Amino acid sequence: MKDEKRQTAFSIKEQGEILSRLLDFAKPYWKGFLLSFVGMVLVSGLAAFLPILIQRFMDNYLSPGRASLEISLKFALAYFALTLVKSAIIYVKDFLFLMASENTVANMRRQVYDKVVHLGMGYFDQVPVGTVVSRVTNDTETIKEFWSVFLRFFDGGFNALSIGIAMFLLSPRLAWVFMGFIPFIFLLIHIFQKYSTLIYGEMREALAILNAKLSESISGMALIQVFNQEERKKKEFDDINQRYVKARTNMFKMDALLLMPAINFLEALALTLVLWIFGGEFLQGKLVDIGVLYAFTSYATAFFSPIGHMLDSLTFYQDGLVSGSRVLRLMEDPRGAPGSLEGAQGEITQGRIEIKNLSFSYDGKNQVLHDINLEVEPGQTVAFVGQTGSGKSSIINVLMRLYDFDKGQILIDGQDIRRLPIEEVRSQMGLVLQESFLFYGNILNNIRLHGDYGEEEVKKAAEFVQADPFIRSLKGGYKAPVIEGGGAFSSGQRQLISFARTILRNPKILILDEATASIDTETEQLIQKGLSRMREGRTTLIIAHRLSTIRDADKIYVLKQGRIVEAGSHDQLMEKEGLYYKMYQLQKMQKLAP
Repeated sequence: MKDEKRQTAFSIKEQGEILSRLLDFAKPYWKGFLLSFVGMVLVSGLAAFLPILIQRFMDNYLSPGRASLEISLKFALAYFALTLVKSAIIYVKDFLFLMASENTVANMRRQVYDKVVHLGMGYFDQVPVGTVVSRVTNDTETIKEFWSVFLRFFDGGFNALSIGIAMFLLSPRLAWVFMGFIPFIFLLIHIFQKYSTLIYGEMREALAILNAKLSESISGMALIQVFNQEERKKKEFDDINQRYVKARTNMFKMDALLLMPAINFLEALALTLVLWIFGGEFLQGKLVDIGVLYAFTSYATAFFSPIGHMLDSLTFYQDGLVSGSRVLRLMEDPRGAPGSLEGAQGEITQGRIEIKNLSFSYDGKNQVLHDINLEVEPGQTVAFVGQTGSGKSSIINVLMRLYDFDKGQILIDGQDIRRLPIEEVRSQMGLVLQESFLFYGNILNNIRLHGDYGEEEVKKAAEFVQADPFIRSLKGGYKAPVIEGGGAFSSGQRQLISFARTILRNPKILILDEATASIDTETEQLIQKGLSRMREGRTTLIIAHRLSTIRDADKIYVLKQGRIVEAGSHDQLMEKEGLYYKMYQLQKMQKLAP
Protein backbone atom coordinates (compact mmCIF):
# COMPACT_ATOMS: atom_id res chain seq x y z
CA MET A 1 0.00 0.00 0.00
CA LYS A 2 1.60 3.23 -1.10
CA ASP A 3 1.41 6.22 1.18
CA GLU A 4 -0.58 8.47 -1.10
CA LYS A 5 -3.98 10.09 -1.17
CA ARG A 6 -6.57 7.70 -2.58
CA GLN A 7 -8.52 8.72 -5.65
CA THR A 8 -10.71 5.60 -5.75
CA ALA A 9 -12.70 3.50 -3.30
CA PHE A 10 -11.17 0.38 -1.76
CA SER A 11 -11.70 -2.69 -3.90
CA ILE A 12 -13.10 -5.88 -2.38
CA LYS A 13 -9.60 -7.37 -2.48
CA GLU A 14 -8.07 -4.36 -0.70
CA GLN A 15 -10.80 -4.44 1.94
CA GLY A 16 -10.09 -8.12 2.51
CA GLU A 17 -6.35 -7.48 2.86
CA ILE A 18 -6.90 -4.66 5.36
CA LEU A 19 -9.40 -6.70 7.39
CA SER A 20 -7.10 -9.71 7.40
CA ARG A 21 -4.19 -7.64 8.70
CA LEU A 22 -6.31 -5.89 11.32
CA LEU A 23 -7.72 -9.22 12.52
CA ASP A 24 -4.15 -10.32 13.30
CA PHE A 25 -4.18 -7.81 16.15
CA ALA A 26 -7.36 -9.47 17.52
CA LYS A 27 -6.09 -13.06 17.60
CA PRO A 28 -4.97 -13.02 21.27
CA TYR A 29 -8.52 -12.10 22.30
CA TRP A 30 -10.51 -14.51 20.10
CA LYS A 31 -12.28 -16.15 23.07
CA GLY A 32 -14.01 -12.90 24.01
CA PHE A 33 -15.15 -12.34 20.42
CA LEU A 34 -16.34 -15.95 20.07
CA LEU A 35 -18.43 -15.85 23.26
CA SER A 36 -19.89 -12.54 22.14
CA PHE A 37 -20.93 -14.05 18.80
CA VAL A 38 -22.59 -16.96 20.60
CA GLY A 39 -24.51 -14.39 22.62
CA MET A 40 -25.57 -12.64 19.41
CA VAL A 41 -27.05 -15.87 18.06
CA LEU A 42 -29.01 -16.46 21.28
CA VAL A 43 -30.31 -12.88 21.36
CA SER A 44 -31.35 -13.08 17.70
CA GLY A 45 -33.24 -16.30 18.33
CA LEU A 46 -35.08 -14.81 21.30
CA ALA A 47 -35.87 -11.60 19.38
CA ALA A 48 -37.43 -13.70 16.60
CA PHE A 49 -39.37 -15.94 18.99
CA LEU A 50 -40.97 -13.26 21.20
CA PRO A 51 -43.42 -11.94 18.52
CA ILE A 52 -44.35 -15.56 17.71
CA LEU A 53 -45.20 -16.08 21.38
CA ILE A 54 -47.61 -13.12 21.26
CA GLN A 55 -48.99 -14.29 17.88
CA ARG A 56 -49.83 -17.71 19.29
CA PHE A 57 -51.54 -16.19 22.30
CA MET A 58 -53.63 -13.90 20.10
CA ASP A 59 -54.60 -16.45 17.39
CA ASN A 60 -54.97 -19.55 19.61
CA TYR A 61 -56.49 -18.05 22.75
CA LEU A 62 -57.47 -14.38 22.46
CA SER A 63 -59.32 -14.41 19.09
CA PRO A 64 -61.28 -17.65 19.73
CA GLY A 65 -62.24 -16.34 23.18
CA ARG A 66 -60.46 -19.14 25.07
CA ALA A 67 -58.07 -16.87 27.01
CA SER A 68 -58.29 -17.25 30.77
CA LEU A 69 -56.52 -15.38 33.54
CA GLU A 70 -54.25 -18.37 34.11
CA ILE A 71 -53.30 -18.70 30.43
CA SER A 72 -52.76 -14.93 30.08
CA LEU A 73 -50.55 -14.94 33.17
CA LYS A 74 -48.48 -17.86 31.83
CA PHE A 75 -47.85 -16.09 28.52
CA ALA A 76 -47.07 -12.82 30.31
CA LEU A 77 -44.59 -14.50 32.67
CA ALA A 78 -42.98 -16.41 29.80
CA TYR A 79 -42.62 -13.20 27.78
CA PHE A 80 -41.20 -11.35 30.80
CA ALA A 81 -38.74 -14.14 31.65
CA LEU A 82 -37.48 -14.44 28.07
CA THR A 83 -37.08 -10.65 27.89
CA LEU A 84 -35.00 -10.70 31.09
CA VAL A 85 -32.82 -13.50 29.71
CA LYS A 86 -32.43 -11.59 26.45
CA SER A 87 -31.38 -8.41 28.33
CA ALA A 88 -28.84 -10.33 30.43
CA ILE A 89 -27.30 -11.96 27.36
CA ILE A 90 -27.14 -8.57 25.58
CA TYR A 91 -25.22 -7.12 28.55
CA VAL A 92 -22.74 -10.00 28.68
CA LYS A 93 -22.11 -10.23 24.93
CA ASP A 94 -21.70 -6.42 24.60
CA PHE A 95 -19.28 -6.34 27.55
CA LEU A 96 -17.20 -9.23 26.20
CA PHE A 97 -17.06 -7.71 22.72
CA LEU A 98 -16.14 -4.23 23.92
CA MET A 99 -13.40 -5.56 26.22
CA ALA A 100 -11.97 -7.72 23.44
CA SER A 101 -12.02 -4.79 20.99
CA GLU A 102 -10.44 -2.45 23.59
CA ASN A 103 -7.63 -4.96 24.19
CA THR A 104 -7.23 -5.41 20.44
CA VAL A 105 -6.75 -1.68 19.87
CA ALA A 106 -4.37 -1.48 22.85
CA ASN A 107 -2.38 -4.30 21.27
CA MET A 108 -2.37 -2.44 17.95
CA ARG A 109 -1.31 0.83 19.56
CA ARG A 110 1.51 -1.02 21.37
CA GLN A 111 2.78 -2.56 18.13
CA VAL A 112 2.49 0.71 16.23
CA TYR A 113 4.52 2.52 18.89
CA ASP A 114 7.07 -0.29 18.82
CA LYS A 115 7.34 0.22 15.06
CA VAL A 116 7.72 3.99 15.49
CA VAL A 117 10.61 3.73 17.97
CA HIS A 118 12.41 1.35 15.61
CA LEU A 119 11.98 3.49 12.50
CA GLY A 120 15.12 5.04 11.10
CA MET A 121 15.86 8.73 11.33
CA GLY A 122 15.28 8.92 7.58
CA TYR A 123 11.56 8.41 8.24
CA PHE A 124 11.35 11.25 10.77
CA ASP A 125 13.33 13.52 8.44
CA GLN A 126 10.47 13.28 5.94
CA VAL A 127 7.29 12.80 8.00
CA PRO A 128 5.93 15.59 10.26
CA VAL A 129 5.71 14.77 13.96
CA GLY A 130 1.99 15.54 14.04
CA THR A 131 1.36 12.99 11.30
CA VAL A 132 3.12 10.27 13.29
CA VAL A 133 1.16 11.24 16.41
CA SER A 134 -2.07 11.05 14.40
CA ARG A 135 -1.23 7.48 13.33
CA VAL A 136 -0.60 6.32 16.89
CA THR A 137 -3.53 8.13 18.52
CA ASN A 138 -6.34 9.25 16.21
CA ASP A 139 -6.14 6.41 13.69
CA THR A 140 -5.92 3.65 16.29
CA GLU A 141 -8.77 5.25 18.25
CA THR A 142 -10.87 5.28 15.08
CA ILE A 143 -10.15 1.58 14.61
CA LYS A 144 -11.64 1.03 18.08
CA GLU A 145 -14.95 2.26 16.65
CA PHE A 146 -14.22 0.06 13.65
CA TRP A 147 -14.41 -3.05 15.84
CA SER A 148 -17.82 -1.98 17.10
CA VAL A 149 -18.94 -2.15 13.46
CA PHE A 150 -18.54 -5.92 13.57
CA LEU A 151 -20.69 -6.06 16.70
CA ARG A 152 -23.45 -4.19 14.89
CA PHE A 153 -22.95 -6.08 11.64
CA PHE A 154 -23.08 -9.54 13.16
CA ASP A 155 -25.79 -8.51 15.60
CA GLY A 156 -27.88 -7.05 12.79
CA GLY A 157 -27.11 -9.94 10.48
CA PHE A 158 -28.14 -12.58 13.01
CA ASN A 159 -31.29 -10.62 13.86
CA ALA A 160 -32.27 -10.17 10.20
CA LEU A 161 -31.59 -13.86 9.47
CA SER A 162 -33.55 -15.22 12.43
CA ILE A 163 -36.45 -12.81 11.81
CA GLY A 164 -36.42 -13.76 8.12
CA ILE A 165 -36.68 -17.46 9.07
CA ALA A 166 -39.51 -16.66 11.50
CA MET A 167 -41.38 -14.73 8.79
CA PHE A 168 -41.15 -17.65 6.36
CA LEU A 169 -42.44 -20.00 9.06
CA LEU A 170 -45.48 -17.73 9.62
CA SER A 171 -46.22 -16.70 6.01
CA PRO A 172 -43.83 -17.33 3.10
CA ARG A 173 -45.90 -15.07 0.84
CA LEU A 174 -45.52 -12.06 3.14
CA ALA A 175 -41.91 -12.92 3.88
CA TRP A 176 -41.05 -12.54 0.19
CA VAL A 177 -42.39 -8.98 0.36
CA PHE A 178 -39.58 -8.15 2.79
CA MET A 179 -36.99 -10.14 0.86
CA GLY A 180 -37.76 -8.08 -2.25
CA PHE A 181 -36.18 -5.03 -0.62
CA ILE A 182 -32.78 -6.71 -0.03
CA PRO A 183 -31.38 -5.84 -3.52
CA PHE A 184 -32.13 -2.16 -2.83
CA ILE A 185 -30.22 -2.44 0.47
CA PHE A 186 -27.16 -3.87 -1.31
CA LEU A 187 -27.41 -1.07 -3.86
CA LEU A 188 -27.30 1.50 -1.01
CA ILE A 189 -24.22 -0.24 0.44
CA HIS A 190 -22.46 -0.17 -2.95
CA ILE A 191 -23.17 3.53 -3.51
CA PHE A 192 -22.10 4.42 0.05
CA GLN A 193 -18.80 2.55 -0.20
CA LYS A 194 -18.02 4.06 -3.58
CA TYR A 195 -18.10 7.65 -2.32
CA SER A 196 -17.33 7.31 1.38
CA THR A 197 -13.74 6.10 0.94
CA LEU A 198 -12.80 9.33 -0.82
CA ILE A 199 -14.56 11.50 1.75
CA TYR A 200 -13.06 9.67 4.73
CA GLY A 201 -9.61 9.69 3.13
CA GLU A 202 -9.82 13.47 2.77
CA MET A 203 -11.06 13.79 6.35
CA ARG A 204 -8.22 11.66 7.80
CA GLU A 205 -5.59 13.49 5.73
CA ALA A 206 -6.92 16.87 6.88
CA LEU A 207 -6.87 15.72 10.51
CA ALA A 208 -3.27 14.53 10.22
CA ILE A 209 -2.21 17.89 8.76
CA LEU A 210 -4.19 19.64 11.51
CA ASN A 211 -2.23 17.70 14.15
CA ALA A 212 1.04 18.43 12.38
CA LYS A 213 0.29 22.18 12.28
CA LEU A 214 -0.67 22.19 15.95
CA SER A 215 2.45 20.26 17.01
CA GLU A 216 4.66 22.53 14.90
CA SER A 217 3.07 25.70 16.32
CA ILE A 218 3.44 24.58 19.93
CA SER A 219 7.08 23.56 19.40
CA GLY A 220 7.90 26.85 17.67
CA MET A 221 5.68 29.17 19.73
CA ALA A 222 8.56 31.39 20.84
CA LEU A 223 9.63 31.92 17.23
CA ILE A 224 6.04 32.64 16.15
CA GLN A 225 5.66 35.33 18.78
CA VAL A 226 9.10 36.89 18.31
CA PHE A 227 8.50 37.34 14.56
CA ASN A 228 4.86 38.44 14.99
CA GLN A 229 3.60 35.47 13.02
CA GLU A 230 0.52 34.81 15.18
CA GLU A 231 -2.02 35.96 12.58
CA ARG A 232 -0.34 34.14 9.69
CA LYS A 233 -0.15 30.87 11.62
CA LYS A 234 -3.72 31.35 12.79
CA LYS A 235 -4.86 31.74 9.16
CA GLU A 236 -2.93 28.61 8.14
CA PHE A 237 -4.55 26.68 10.98
CA ASP A 238 -8.00 28.06 10.10
CA ASP A 239 -7.57 27.02 6.46
CA ILE A 240 -6.75 23.41 7.28
CA ASN A 241 -9.40 23.39 10.01
CA GLN A 242 -12.02 24.47 7.45
CA ARG A 243 -10.78 21.78 5.10
CA TYR A 244 -11.44 19.24 7.87
CA VAL A 245 -14.87 20.74 8.60
CA LYS A 246 -15.76 20.61 4.90
CA ALA A 247 -14.80 16.93 4.72
CA ARG A 248 -16.93 16.16 7.78
CA THR A 249 -19.83 18.16 6.31
CA ASN A 250 -19.68 16.03 3.17
CA MET A 251 -19.71 12.96 5.40
CA PHE A 252 -22.84 14.19 7.24
CA LYS A 253 -24.63 14.87 3.95
CA MET A 254 -23.84 11.42 2.64
CA ASP A 255 -24.86 9.69 5.88
CA ALA A 256 -28.11 11.63 6.06
CA LEU A 257 -29.06 10.61 2.51
CA LEU A 258 -27.89 7.02 2.19
CA LEU A 259 -28.12 5.48 5.64
CA MET A 260 -30.93 5.37 8.23
CA PRO A 261 -33.38 7.71 6.39
CA ALA A 262 -33.25 5.47 3.32
CA ILE A 263 -33.84 2.36 5.45
CA ASN A 264 -36.76 4.01 7.25
CA PHE A 265 -38.31 4.72 3.86
CA LEU A 266 -37.96 1.06 2.82
CA GLU A 267 -39.42 -0.06 6.15
CA ALA A 268 -42.45 2.20 5.70
CA LEU A 269 -42.90 0.93 2.16
CA ALA A 270 -42.75 -2.72 3.27
CA LEU A 271 -45.23 -2.11 6.10
CA THR A 272 -47.57 -0.34 3.66
CA LEU A 273 -47.49 -3.37 1.35
CA VAL A 274 -48.23 -5.77 4.23
CA LEU A 275 -51.19 -3.68 5.40
CA TRP A 276 -52.43 -3.41 1.79
CA ILE A 277 -52.30 -7.19 1.39
CA PHE A 278 -54.17 -7.80 4.67
CA GLY A 279 -56.69 -5.09 3.82
CA GLY A 280 -57.33 -6.64 0.41
CA GLU A 281 -57.91 -10.07 1.95
CA PHE A 282 -60.30 -8.61 4.52
CA LEU A 283 -62.32 -6.82 1.83
CA GLN A 284 -62.54 -10.07 -0.10
CA GLY A 285 -64.12 -11.68 2.94
CA LYS A 286 -61.14 -13.86 3.80
CA LEU A 287 -60.28 -14.67 7.42
CA VAL A 288 -57.42 -12.46 8.65
CA ASP A 289 -55.13 -13.77 11.42
CA ILE A 290 -54.71 -10.82 13.77
CA GLY A 291 -51.69 -12.48 15.40
CA VAL A 292 -49.89 -12.85 12.08
CA LEU A 293 -50.65 -9.20 11.29
CA TYR A 294 -49.23 -8.19 14.68
CA ALA A 295 -46.15 -10.36 14.16
CA PHE A 296 -45.38 -8.91 10.72
CA THR A 297 -45.87 -5.31 11.83
CA SER A 298 -43.42 -6.08 14.65
CA TYR A 299 -41.06 -7.78 12.24
CA ALA A 300 -41.13 -4.76 9.91
CA THR A 301 -39.24 -2.73 12.51
CA ALA A 302 -37.26 -5.69 13.84
CA PHE A 303 -36.08 -6.62 10.32
CA PHE A 304 -35.20 -3.18 8.96
CA SER A 305 -33.95 -1.55 12.16
CA PRO A 306 -30.85 -3.79 12.55
CA ILE A 307 -30.17 -3.39 8.83
CA GLY A 308 -30.38 0.38 9.32
CA HIS A 309 -27.93 0.16 12.22
CA MET A 310 -25.67 -1.96 10.02
CA LEU A 311 -25.72 0.72 7.34
CA ASP A 312 -25.11 3.41 9.96
CA SER A 313 -22.08 1.38 10.96
CA LEU A 314 -20.72 1.74 7.44
CA THR A 315 -19.71 5.25 8.53
CA PHE A 316 -17.30 3.75 11.06
CA TYR A 317 -16.46 0.90 8.69
CA GLN A 318 -15.21 3.19 5.93
CA ASP A 319 -13.47 5.48 8.42
CA GLY A 320 -11.87 2.41 9.97
CA LEU A 321 -10.71 1.12 6.59
CA VAL A 322 -9.02 4.44 5.84
CA SER A 323 -7.42 4.61 9.31
CA GLY A 324 -6.47 0.95 9.13
CA SER A 325 -4.77 1.42 5.77
CA ARG A 326 -2.82 4.39 7.16
CA VAL A 327 -1.70 2.42 10.22
CA LEU A 328 -0.72 -0.56 8.08
CA ARG A 329 1.29 1.69 5.75
CA LEU A 330 3.27 2.83 8.76
CA MET A 331 3.72 -0.78 9.93
CA GLU A 332 4.96 -1.73 6.45
CA ASP A 333 7.30 1.25 6.05
CA PRO A 334 10.75 -0.15 5.21
CA ARG A 335 12.69 2.81 6.60
CA GLY A 336 13.74 1.03 9.78
CA ALA A 337 16.68 2.00 11.92
CA PRO A 338 19.93 0.38 10.75
CA GLY A 339 20.51 -2.93 12.46
CA SER A 340 23.27 -5.48 12.69
CA LEU A 341 23.95 -8.29 10.27
CA GLU A 342 22.63 -11.72 11.17
CA GLY A 343 24.80 -13.45 13.74
CA ALA A 344 26.38 -10.20 14.89
CA GLN A 345 28.56 -10.58 17.95
CA GLY A 346 31.58 -9.06 19.57
CA GLU A 347 32.43 -6.33 22.08
CA ILE A 348 33.95 -2.88 22.05
CA THR A 349 36.83 -3.13 24.50
CA GLN A 350 39.34 -0.41 23.49
CA GLY A 351 37.54 2.09 21.30
CA ARG A 352 39.78 2.13 18.24
CA ILE A 353 37.98 3.58 15.20
CA GLU A 354 38.95 3.17 11.56
CA ILE A 355 36.88 4.54 8.66
CA LYS A 356 37.75 3.43 5.12
CA ASN A 357 36.45 5.01 1.91
CA LEU A 358 33.15 5.97 3.52
CA SER A 359 30.48 7.58 1.33
CA PHE A 360 26.99 8.45 2.49
CA SER A 361 23.75 9.97 1.22
CA TYR A 362 20.57 10.78 3.18
CA ASP A 363 18.23 10.45 0.21
CA GLY A 364 20.13 7.97 -1.94
CA LYS A 365 20.82 10.65 -4.55
CA ASN A 366 22.91 13.49 -3.14
CA GLN A 367 26.17 12.40 -1.54
CA VAL A 368 27.02 14.29 1.65
CA LEU A 369 30.19 12.31 2.47
CA HIS A 370 32.82 11.35 -0.12
CA ASP A 371 35.58 8.77 0.48
CA ILE A 372 36.20 9.55 4.16
CA ASN A 373 39.32 7.88 5.57
CA LEU A 374 40.54 8.33 9.13
CA GLU A 375 41.92 6.46 12.14
CA VAL A 376 41.46 7.14 15.85
CA GLU A 377 43.57 5.25 18.35
CA PRO A 378 42.16 4.23 21.76
CA GLY A 379 42.18 7.16 24.19
CA GLN A 380 42.83 9.75 21.49
CA THR A 381 40.78 12.91 21.07
CA VAL A 382 39.86 13.76 17.50
CA ALA A 383 37.94 16.84 16.37
CA PHE A 384 35.93 17.58 13.23
CA VAL A 385 35.60 21.16 12.04
CA GLY A 386 34.15 22.80 8.98
CA GLN A 387 31.45 25.07 7.74
CA THR A 388 27.75 24.23 8.12
CA GLY A 389 26.86 21.37 5.80
CA SER A 390 30.42 20.15 5.46
CA GLY A 391 29.51 16.67 6.78
CA LYS A 392 30.67 16.77 10.41
CA SER A 393 27.40 15.58 11.96
CA SER A 394 26.87 13.10 9.13
CA ILE A 395 30.01 11.21 10.20
CA ILE A 396 28.64 10.97 13.73
CA ASN A 397 25.17 9.93 12.50
CA VAL A 398 26.68 7.08 10.53
CA LEU A 399 29.04 6.09 13.33
CA MET A 400 26.15 5.96 15.83
CA ARG A 401 24.19 3.78 13.35
CA LEU A 402 21.37 6.32 13.15
CA TYR A 403 21.73 6.01 9.37
CA ASP A 404 23.20 3.28 7.20
CA PHE A 405 26.03 4.19 4.85
CA ASP A 406 26.24 3.59 1.10
CA LYS A 407 29.74 2.27 0.68
CA GLY A 408 32.96 1.94 2.58
CA GLN A 409 33.71 0.40 5.95
CA ILE A 410 33.70 1.40 9.60
CA LEU A 411 35.78 -0.72 11.98
CA ILE A 412 35.60 -0.59 15.77
CA ASP A 413 38.47 -2.43 17.43
CA GLY A 414 39.07 -4.09 14.05
CA GLN A 415 35.46 -5.32 13.80
CA ASP A 416 33.02 -4.27 11.09
CA ILE A 417 30.46 -2.04 12.83
CA ARG A 418 27.65 -3.86 10.99
CA ARG A 419 28.74 -7.12 12.58
CA LEU A 420 28.62 -5.71 16.09
CA PRO A 421 25.31 -5.97 17.99
CA ILE A 422 23.53 -2.63 17.73
CA GLU A 423 23.02 -2.64 21.50
CA GLU A 424 26.78 -2.93 21.99
CA VAL A 425 27.44 -0.02 19.62
CA ARG A 426 24.88 2.23 21.32
CA SER A 427 25.93 1.32 24.87
CA GLN A 428 29.65 1.87 24.26
CA MET A 429 29.23 5.17 22.40
CA GLY A 430 28.17 8.09 24.56
CA LEU A 431 26.66 10.91 22.53
CA VAL A 432 26.10 14.46 23.79
CA LEU A 433 24.26 16.69 21.34
CA GLN A 434 24.23 20.47 21.05
CA GLU A 435 20.60 20.60 22.21
CA SER A 436 19.82 18.20 25.03
CA PHE A 437 16.32 16.77 25.35
CA LEU A 438 14.84 16.02 28.75
CA PHE A 439 11.83 13.77 29.28
CA TYR A 440 8.85 14.53 31.47
CA GLY A 441 9.49 13.24 34.99
CA ASN A 442 12.33 14.19 37.31
CA ILE A 443 16.09 14.76 37.09
CA LEU A 444 16.96 11.37 38.59
CA ASN A 445 15.08 9.43 35.93
CA ASN A 446 16.32 11.72 33.16
CA ILE A 447 19.91 10.88 34.04
CA ARG A 448 19.44 7.13 34.37
CA LEU A 449 16.68 6.89 31.74
CA HIS A 450 15.16 4.07 33.79
CA GLY A 451 18.31 2.01 33.41
CA ASP A 452 19.52 -0.32 36.14
CA TYR A 453 21.39 2.37 38.05
CA GLY A 454 21.09 3.22 41.72
CA GLU A 455 20.55 6.73 43.05
CA GLU A 456 24.11 6.92 44.37
CA GLU A 457 25.52 6.03 40.95
CA VAL A 458 23.46 8.81 39.41
CA LYS A 459 24.74 11.32 41.98
CA LYS A 460 28.35 10.30 41.40
CA ALA A 461 27.91 10.79 37.64
CA ALA A 462 26.43 14.25 38.27
CA GLU A 463 29.32 15.15 40.58
CA PHE A 464 31.77 13.93 37.97
CA VAL A 465 30.51 16.42 35.36
CA GLN A 466 29.99 19.30 37.84
CA ALA A 467 26.17 19.04 37.65
CA ASP A 468 25.63 18.14 41.31
CA PRO A 469 25.77 21.70 42.76
CA PHE A 470 22.99 23.11 40.59
CA ILE A 471 20.83 19.98 41.04
CA ARG A 472 21.09 20.15 44.83
CA SER A 473 20.13 23.83 44.73
CA LEU A 474 16.76 22.93 43.22
CA LYS A 475 13.67 22.31 45.32
CA GLY A 476 13.50 18.55 45.49
CA GLY A 477 17.10 18.03 44.38
CA TYR A 478 17.38 14.98 42.18
CA LYS A 479 13.61 14.48 42.46
CA ALA A 480 12.96 17.99 41.08
CA PRO A 481 10.25 17.82 38.41
CA VAL A 482 11.11 18.13 34.72
CA ILE A 483 8.48 19.34 32.26
CA GLU A 484 8.46 18.12 28.66
CA GLY A 485 11.70 19.02 26.92
CA GLY A 486 13.18 20.46 30.14
CA GLY A 487 11.87 23.92 29.33
CA ALA A 488 12.24 25.12 32.93
CA PHE A 489 16.04 24.71 32.79
CA SER A 490 18.67 26.76 30.99
CA SER A 491 20.58 25.32 28.03
CA GLY A 492 23.63 24.91 30.23
CA GLN A 493 21.71 23.05 32.94
CA ARG A 494 20.12 20.72 30.40
CA GLN A 495 23.56 20.04 28.95
CA LEU A 496 25.02 19.23 32.36
CA ILE A 497 22.24 16.70 32.90
CA SER A 498 23.00 15.26 29.47
CA PHE A 499 26.69 14.93 30.40
CA ALA A 500 25.73 13.07 33.57
CA ARG A 501 23.39 10.81 31.57
CA THR A 502 26.24 9.90 29.21
CA ILE A 503 29.01 9.40 31.76
CA LEU A 504 26.76 7.20 33.91
CA ARG A 505 26.97 4.54 31.19
CA ASN A 506 30.78 4.65 31.15
CA PRO A 507 31.15 4.41 27.35
CA LYS A 508 34.43 3.49 25.65
CA ILE A 509 33.83 6.11 22.95
CA LEU A 510 32.65 9.64 23.74
CA ILE A 511 31.08 11.80 21.04
CA LEU A 512 30.49 15.51 21.63
CA ASP A 513 28.42 17.10 18.85
CA GLU A 514 29.04 20.82 19.47
CA ALA A 515 28.18 20.01 23.07
CA THR A 516 29.24 23.41 24.42
CA ALA A 517 27.98 25.58 21.53
CA SER A 518 24.77 26.59 23.32
CA ILE A 519 26.37 27.07 26.73
CA ASP A 520 27.37 30.47 28.06
CA THR A 521 31.05 31.15 28.72
CA GLU A 522 30.70 30.97 32.51
CA THR A 523 28.95 27.61 32.40
CA GLU A 524 31.41 26.34 29.80
CA GLN A 525 34.33 27.16 32.07
CA LEU A 526 32.50 25.34 34.88
CA ILE A 527 32.19 22.10 32.91
CA GLN A 528 35.55 22.10 31.09
CA LYS A 529 37.07 20.27 34.03
CA GLY A 530 34.27 17.74 33.91
CA LEU A 531 34.74 17.33 30.16
CA SER A 532 38.44 16.73 30.63
CA ARG A 533 37.68 14.04 33.18
CA MET A 534 35.09 12.50 30.82
CA ARG A 535 37.70 12.25 28.08
CA GLU A 536 40.28 10.50 30.24
CA GLY A 537 40.84 6.94 29.03
CA ARG A 538 38.18 7.26 26.34
CA THR A 539 38.32 7.67 22.60
CA THR A 540 36.72 11.07 22.05
CA LEU A 541 35.24 12.56 18.89
CA ILE A 542 34.36 16.23 19.00
CA ILE A 543 32.40 18.31 16.53
CA ALA A 544 33.54 21.79 17.36
CA HIS A 545 32.22 25.23 16.58
CA ARG A 546 34.55 27.11 18.91
CA LEU A 547 37.99 26.15 17.61
CA SER A 548 39.62 27.37 20.82
CA THR A 549 38.06 24.40 22.68
CA ILE A 550 39.89 21.75 20.59
CA ARG A 551 43.45 23.07 20.63
CA ASP A 552 44.52 20.09 22.73
CA ALA A 553 42.97 17.51 20.37
CA ASP A 554 45.40 14.83 19.15
CA LYS A 555 44.15 15.30 15.61
CA ILE A 556 41.81 17.68 13.86
CA TYR A 557 40.02 16.84 10.59
CA VAL A 558 38.84 19.76 8.48
CA LEU A 559 35.88 19.00 6.21
CA LYS A 560 34.56 20.85 3.18
CA GLN A 561 31.58 19.70 1.09
CA GLY A 562 31.73 16.20 2.53
CA ARG A 563 35.46 15.66 2.04
CA ILE A 564 38.45 15.79 4.40
CA VAL A 565 40.63 18.58 3.07
CA GLU A 566 43.09 18.95 5.99
CA ALA A 567 44.20 16.84 8.94
CA GLY A 568 46.70 17.32 11.75
CA SER A 569 47.16 18.79 15.20
CA HIS A 570 46.29 22.40 15.94
CA ASP A 571 49.89 23.53 15.57
CA GLN A 572 50.41 21.57 12.35
CA LEU A 573 47.27 23.04 10.76
CA MET A 574 48.19 26.56 11.82
CA GLU A 575 51.58 26.15 10.17
CA LYS A 576 49.90 25.13 6.89
CA GLU A 577 47.90 28.38 6.89
CA GLY A 578 45.09 26.62 5.03
CA LEU A 579 41.34 26.50 5.68
CA TYR A 580 41.71 25.75 9.39
CA TYR A 581 44.09 28.67 9.82
CA LYS A 582 41.61 31.04 8.15
CA MET A 583 38.72 29.78 10.27
CA TYR A 584 40.75 30.16 13.47
CA GLN A 585 41.89 33.66 12.62
CA LEU A 586 38.35 34.70 11.73
CA GLN A 587 37.01 33.48 15.08
CA LYS A 588 39.86 35.18 16.87
CA MET A 589 39.04 38.48 15.16
CA GLN A 590 35.34 38.11 15.96
CA LYS A 591 36.19 37.54 19.60
CA LEU A 592 38.34 40.68 19.72
CA ALA A 593 35.77 42.80 17.90
CA PRO A 594 33.93 45.27 20.20
